[in-house]
Amino acid sequence: MEKSAQLRPFYLAKILYDRTDEDHALSTAQLMSILENEHGIKTHRQTIPADVALLRTVGMEIQEAKTDQKRYNLISREYDLAEIKLLIDAVESSKFITKAKSETLVSKLSKMAGQNQAENLKRNISAEDRVKYDNENILLIIDSINEAINTGKKISFLYFRYNVRKEPKLRNEGEPFIFSPHRLVWNGDFYYMVGVFDNGKRVGTFRLDRILKRPEILEEDAFPFPADFDFEKHLQVSFRMFGVKHTTVDLICSNDVMDAIMDKFGKDVTTYAYDMENFRAEVDVVPSKVFYSWVFGFGGQVRIDGPATVKEEYKAMVHKVAEGL
Repeated sequence: MEKSAQLRPFYLAKILYDRTDEDHALSTAQLMSILENEHGIKTHRQTIPADVALLRTVGMEIQEAKTDQKRYNLISREYDLAEIKLLIDAVESSKFITKAKSETLVSKLSKMAGQNQAENLKRNISAEDRVKYDNENILLIIDSINEAINTGKKISFLYFRYNVRKEPKLRNEGEPFIFSPHRLVWNGDFYYMVGVFDNGKRVGTFRLDRILKRPEILEEDAFPFPADFDFEKHLQVSFRMFGVKHTTVDLICSNDVMDAIMDKFGKDVTTYAYDMENFRAEVDVVPSKVFYSWVFGFGGQVRIDGPATVKEEYKAMVHKVAEGL
């Protein structure tokens, strides 16, 4: 059998995958022309139906329509158009995926819908106004950390922050952090890893786009989380992953913000009637500038009622900001 005859079904499958969908079909004559002109494979009308039957046996759902001549189109894909749109939107919305990498991933996802639908996806999805970060190693970083978690190993990595000149400056005096990663967390606009520092006692959190390059996976076994550490509680109460010292805080909230309180703390948040216009909520949080800024964002509709230390800390922060105006 000629090599072209052996490869013909594979090329036919690619043509149908790339150029047809539920709304777009190709005739026998068109398929024959593409095979010959673009791939140098000559065929005849009786061969196309036989190859289509072969492709159906391996799971391709190819529809055959009989008009003046037979027309074929692929009617089922692993991801339908709505699912691909969702994936594209997630990629373009993710700050930790760089603009260049987003464009590459969107291009690949669009091809999964076929050429006809890919054009629609490119026209309909845009995220030019969303801030993107510039760590091009992010996917390699995520992959390496995930492998370390799966194999139960420590990692070594360089971590940086930006100085006032917008230049990356290495933390830890330029020395690598040795860390035992256990979970990856997508929180808000950022990707984090949660794990244990090399003393085996202190839990830490690192933002992945601040890791300089792909971490090195070490031979040493990872330290486990401390016995008293509750990871699910950590997720629930840590705002943007700042700190791990949790405190129960009483909030006095306008009745109008119940949706926002439930969005932040879940349906099981403890609430009590306070007066006709307000309710009281008991929330377990990490008192921090991030938490205080969240409270301040409600413009007085959410007030801290206790404990006194948290209330005073919040007031001091507000006064300090006001003094700078």
